[in-house]
Amino acid sequence: MIKQLKEKDLYEIINSVVQAVGMTMTIKQDHSGVNMSYNFIGDYVGFDAERLIEAKNELQYPPSLEVYVKTMTLHELGHAVDREALQSSLPRTIEIFTMKKQHTLQEIYLHEHLLSMLLEEHDMNIQFEQTAWENAWALNRKHHFVCEEDFNYIKQHSLATYKKIYEQDLQAYHHLLNQLVPQLA
Repeated sequence: MIKQLKEKDLYEIINSVVQAVGMTMTIKQDHSGVNMSYNFIGDYVGFDAERLIEAKNELQYPPSLEVYVKTMTLHELGHAVDREALQSSLPRTIEIFTMKKQHTLQEIYLHEHLLSMLLEEHDMNIQFEQTAWENAWALNRKHHFVCEEDFNYIKQHSLATYKKIYEQDLQAYHHLLNQLVPQLA
């Protein structure tokens, strides 16, 4: 019963933001393990109630659940504003997805051209994330959902997860290139 109340409360917070900005967006509760996401193909916002609460609590200085959910909702709506660009990236995204299905991680990390595709995917994701945060800030500035300090704190934490993975793979890429280049005596 408490779980259902929490899910309903989270849905209401998300829906209140969607309604306030004047967007028509389906909101779906899922159990994907991803706190919130925007599905640009289906044009809906998904949320995993349990993961949303966990993700908020992973912040060193967690804001209230309402502030966190409102901020993340703005971010997902920021992706919706950028839907056309997301859709235009689909052919390349499918190529990269297909490559990842055809090769093991070990193979990817051993071949420069495969690893470069993974880096390209990271770069695209970071660009889309940054654009979504810019769009989210414009929505927040117009509607005053959360204070700038909380918004920027959550934004930086969110972006850091994407950048950390990119940096790790970039380091692996440079290491691989150094192994491939004959060492000069």
